[in-house]
Amino acid sequence: MIRVVNKGRQDYRSCWQSMVSFTETRDENTPDELWVVEHNPVLTQGLSGKAEHLLSKTSIPLVHSDRGGQITYHGPGQLIIYCLIDIKRLGIGIKKMVSIIEQSIIDLLLDYNIHSERKKGAPGVYVNGDKIAALGLKIKQGKTYHGLSLNIDMDIEPFKLINPCGYANLKVTQMQDLADNTLFFDTIQQQLTQHLISHVTRR
Repeated sequence: MIRVVNKGRQDYRSCWQSMVSFTETRDENTPDELWVVEHNPVLTQGLSGKAEHLLSKTSIPLVHSDRGGQITYHGPGQLIIYCLIDIKRLGIGIKKMVSIIEQSIIDLLLDYNIHSERKKGAPGVYVNGDKIAALGLKIKQGKTYHGLSLNIDMDIEPFKLINPCGYANLKVTQMQDLADNTLFFDTIQQQLTQHLISHVTRR
């Protein structure tokens, strides 16, 4: 069973610490959870992040996180789903978990007639070469936390402050600029969590 927990708007640091606490205190019988979140504007830098990927000074706070990957931006209008999954119990590795997350996003976008793809060596999901979704995970004792971010209807200007996910000149896009129909944040989060649950349970 996978529980979906809607956390609403959350400060990044406090949400991160909650994920760590959940992961450290869970046991072999604890159900997996997907946390649905929006964040206040924040830049986060992964464990392998390099300072040069922040291109200019900004008042947006920068948090050095324990997830994988480089620097990215989170803000209102971007869907965050944190994947608190016991992959050891599922019998899958990190590559499979990354693939599940990417495929779930690709399937969700296809629901809106948005055709997207993976890019070899650059985790995430892309539309015509522009990044629409990022992902970064941390594994502790066979359990993942952190997860994915999907740009729905947000201010994407702050991405110009950085080399997104460490790639110079990488453009960023969002569903609002690509979909023909009206977008509803709550509907999209329900659809994406269902895609995730479906892929994880059938793995």
